[in-house]
Amino acid sequence: MKITSKSFLFISFLIVGLNGCNKDEKTVSPPVPGNEFLTSVRVTATSTTDPTDNKAQGVINSLHGKTVTAKYVVLATGCLSNARMPDIKGLADFKGKVYHTGHWPHEPVDFTGQRVGVIGTGSSGIQSVPVIAEQASHLTVFQRTANFSIPARNAELTAAEREAFRAKYPEIRRFAREEARNGIYTEMPDRGALDDGDNERRSKYEARWNRGGLTFMSVYNNLALDKAANDTAADFVRDKIAEIVKDPRTAKLLQPNNHPIGSKRICIDSDYFSTFNRPNVTLVDIKSNPIEEVLPNAVRTAAGDYEVDALVLATGFDAMTGSVAKIDIRGRNGQTLNQKWAEGPKTYLGLMSAGFPNLFMITGPGSPSVLSNMIVSIEQHVDWITDCLAWMRDCDLVIMEAKKEAEDSWVAHVNEVAHTTLYPQANSWYMGANIPGKPQIFMPYIGGVAIYRQTCNDVAANGYEGFAMTAAERPRKAAAS
Repeated sequence: MKITSKSFLFISFLIVGLNGCNKDEKTVSPPVPGNEFLTSVRVTATSTTDPTDNKAQGVINSLHGKTVTAKYVVLATGCLSNARMPDIKGLADFKGKVYHTGHWPHEPVDFTGQRVGVIGTGSSGIQSVPVIAEQASHLTVFQRTANFSIPARNAELTAAEREAFRAKYPEIRRFAREEARNGIYTEMPDRGALDDGDNERRSKYEARWNRGGLTFMSVYNNLALDKAANDTAADFVRDKIAEIVKDPRTAKLLQPNNHPIGSKRICIDSDYFSTFNRPNVTLVDIKSNPIEEVLPNAVRTAAGDYEVDALVLATGFDAMTGSVAKIDIRGRNGQTLNQKWAEGPKTYLGLMSAGFPNLFMITGPGSPSVLSNMIVSIEQHVDWITDCLAWMRDCDLVIMEAKKEAEDSWVAHVNEVAHTTLYPQANSWYMGANIPGKPQIFMPYIGGVAIYRQTCNDVAANGYEGFAMTAAERPRKAAAS
């Protein structure tokens, strides 16, 4: 269905997330940090003999006291938008500037001449460390867990490269949607890692390392499935780290050894490992010597104090569910979404959760979401929801809700597929392991973008199988006297 302004006149719904849209000027103002724009959402459904009362309604309350009602509520709150602030003793008393990579200022930050501490070596830490090291008088990197990272190899595209891409753009888009496992355009491997000899395998890894980017994990088709195959890729990257980092002790600390490569979201970088060859950079292992507290001008670990003028917290996000958990979302009988998800998120297709009528989610838990090209997955969800609402309108349906049995079956399928892979072997944010007290369950759907898209299409083709629909009741004619 083509989305037009006319469509929205008939389908009244609110997309939560476009906080700063100015409809008059058709511009978008800066978003409110985090999800502070919303405080609560209540979705209810009623079906009585009164035809005007047979409906679902979402009531949305904002931080500034505004209340909005909508027939449908679509949560487009983002999978990685709720920054995790670490609970470190004394952090509030630190005298210098404290930055979080998830709430980075819009204006430039200059660390020239400063002693800077970076806490965390996930994706944002790995990307920020080389840049900060070029400015700071000294940079101390506090690492708990070493992570695998592949060179980004960012470069300006040539005119020839641009034209070649444009010439096959429709095919690239079709492939990403309908064939690619993760929605990324790359060659599809036709063999496993152990099907090649040592020299051939290393040559292929070397070629992907030199090309750079996330497609390193697409060299072979079983790197996420077979530990022996995965070890060949992990060993290659560990060898690369040893080649790049001159100090053997530092290199050893930077070599990941506690999880299969790719089971945590693989990072990409620009000169991350070589940054530790700089004389103004120190790596501190806080797994063996944990941070005890932050002093007014230093970070104290079990091994000693490290004086710093500024702190950068690269401590990640409460992924997948965190942005939704910050909102008081209530469904049938006043049940909150947080109560329902207390033991882990439960959805049908990552699109709806039973007990919360007319409440849709964009790339929710149980969909490919963070394991995929997010643009491809977001577009698929937006198109599917739009088509669904148009179908409901045409069929005079007013309430839609996931059936519990369909939801239970899908949750079981998501977990079953996940445990055929190596992903659950890592304490990753895919599992919620970075948030103390959060249930550890594999949240995204790992079956692949193409398979998932076809499943959603089949559900729709079968009259939105697995969803309960309620029609609008029409006034009954008065009985003849």
